[in-house]
Amino acid sequence: MLYNVVVNDWGETTYVPTTLGSVLLAIVILALLGISLFFAKKHSKKLSVKQLVFCAMSIALGTVLSNIKLFHFPTGGSITLLSMLVICLPGYWFGLGVGIMTGVAYGVLQMLIDPYILYPAQLVVDYLLAFGALGLSGVFSNARHGLLKGYILGVLGRFVFAVLSGWIFFGSYAWDGWDALPYSLAYNAIYIFAEAAVTIVILLLPPVKKVMGQIKTLALSE
Repeated sequence: MLYNVVVNDWGETTYVPTTLGSVLLAIVILALLGISLFFAKKHSKKLSVKQLVFCAMSIALGTVLSNIKLFHFPTGGSITLLSMLVICLPGYWFGLGVGIMTGVAYGVLQMLIDPYILYPAQLVVDYLLAFGALGLSGVFSNARHGLLKGYILGVLGRFVFAVLSGWIFFGSYAWDGWDALPYSLAYNAIYIFAEAAVTIVILLLPPVKKVMGQIKTLALSE
């Protein structure tokens, strides 16, 4: 048995992985991470232990910040304290492949710590693809204002997958008078773009820009 069928507090049927299911998921994710790491090595310098530590620290800090919820929807989605920014940082530091690898690893942790799974296929979209998309920040790792541009692209990537998930899997929860796609667009925009707006304002502050530059220099130093 790979998952248990549970009825949650709202009367919804939820799929929670069993121990065996979690182990198999971990194996699949490790394989995906291995592919991402291979991609990262082909398109960037070999990652040092120090750089891997920076990625691990980002995942750990992002996980902590994700639990500081400024607002939380009962059917999934929340405004957190800068957690998306922290997960975008490895891509900004080390490039696209490492960014996606870090985002997927973070998504796995979110799935294991705070799962909200109505359908088995949904976990792939909501946890692997949506959080993995935050690694798109690596597209602008060497660009001027790369963190700001990369963060916006990563957030848009997560938004696209969140909207797809809402449209495909959560359409029945649409507000009265709303079709599934407009509902998903509005629902996910509320919490994703609210957090993004606050984060962008913070990133535009000169002291923050200076500190972020110093951290990247430290992350890339030998």
